[in-house]
Amino acid sequence: MSKTPVYKRILLKLSGESLTGEREFGIDPVVLKSFADEVESAYRLGVQIAIVLGGGNIFRGLSDEAREMDRVQADNMGMLATIINSLALQDALEKRGVHTRVMTAIEMNKVAEPFIRRRAIRHLEKGRIVIFAGGTGNPYFTTDTAAVLRAIEIEADAILKGTRVDGVYDCDPEKVKNALKFDKLSYMEVVQRGLKIMDTTAVTLSMDNKLPIVVFNFNKTENLKRLIFGEAVGTKVQE
Repeated sequence: MSKTPVYKRILLKLSGESLTGEREFGIDPVVLKSFADEVESAYRLGVQIAIVLGGGNIFRGLSDEAREMDRVQADNMGMLATIINSLALQDALEKRGVHTRVMTAIEMNKVAEPFIRRRAIRHLEKGRIVIFAGGTGNPYFTTDTAAVLRAIEIEADAILKGTRVDGVYDCDPEKVKNALKFDKLSYMEVVQRGLKIMDTTAVTLSMDNKLPIVVFNFNKTENLKRLIFGEAVGTKVQE
């Protein structure tokens, strides 16, 4: 294990659904606190951190509730949900003395900064955590794709996708007892096997730009910190 972080700049992708905790929807304060604790722990290592949060705990454009809605309207509502989650995480981090900026793809200047690539990089260089909200600002794109896009734009060393399982499996490990875990995969293996770590657009965009993806269990204390130090945590997807 390296004694210094192996990543200088990361983008952490977290699902909105995971913020629900034991609730049916919304934000569980206990889970939010846990998220902030893990991010702060990694931040104190001197790593530059950007974050993309989903909005599925509030509203998701592809959810059952959105089935009868116009897709564009539903996706717009989902993007607004990511902004709510981002503001909540910003509040939790700043209560810990961690300077945080929320930047949105949908302009709402009274709430957060608009996304400007150079400004985002400058925030990171000054030691601020940057949370990218509002997806790509366009319907028909998931927050996975938004996360990969932002990671490429800020020249992140890797995109770390936090989940509730230990990595990528050949089938759902929560349903199949003998599910096989992969330590490493190529981008094409992910696509060809139909492994649902991210949508196909996000995976191929990562492949085209040689952006490594690491899928790991974010719910295990200090897993993020261990990963940043170079330990073999989760599943790594790269060439």
